[in-house]
Amino acid sequence: MKKIVVLSGAGISAESGLKTFRDNDGLWEGHSVQEVATPEAWSRDPEVVLRFYNERRRALKDASPNAAHAALAGLEKNYDVHIVTQNVDDLHERGGSSRVLHLHGELRLARSELDADYIIDLDGGDIALGDCCPSGGQLRPHIVWFGESVPAMEEAIRVVERADLLLVIGTSLVVYPAASLLHYSRPGVPICVIDPVRPSMSLPSNVSFIEDTATRGISKFLEQLPELLAP
Repeated sequence: MKKIVVLSGAGISAESGLKTFRDNDGLWEGHSVQEVATPEAWSRDPEVVLRFYNERRRALKDASPNAAHAALAGLEKNYDVHIVTQNVDDLHERGGSSRVLHLHGELRLARSELDADYIIDLDGGDIALGDCCPSGGQLRPHIVWFGESVPAMEEAIRVVERADLLLVIGTSLVVYPAASLLHYSRPGVPICVIDPVRPSMSLPSNVSFIEDTATRGISKFLEQLPELLAP
């Protein structure tokens, strides 16, 4: 069975109504990345950081998977599909995908400041100051903040290395180290990029581009898929 590896980003979640830091002026509810998504922000004002992620978690409860999420899940009927996502929401899982690797953590989870292996499912609830693990460590969002290492990166590389086709959807691939994953695909493996903005640089011969949103572009991709995977 052919292996399709999907690299997904904020664009696919935005079409479900979830805001991203790249909306308009790069702010989320008036907050910059430095105010809510860095270790320094957590050290400076954990209450602001917790409130920010609590609000995002509530917004996620009201969001639903869209047509692109459903289409990717549907590919599992005929292909070995693995999704490597930069998104911290659970819309891929709720859309039906069974193999999802989160590079930047998961919004619905919390972990201990003292013990990185202590991870709990919040079931959509909030984290408050004073919520601690059994060892006394404050709970924090299970999110990889800017400036932190990406523990799932090695697994993501192994997944990409085995791909027969790479689909990039909903991401401009400007956030590293996630953007470097394309370089780990085997030589000649077809790569399809779905994005509303065509890149200015010339693309290698193994890269095809669909200039459209995730929900519209996925239909065009499905039409092209047999040809892309043809011997």
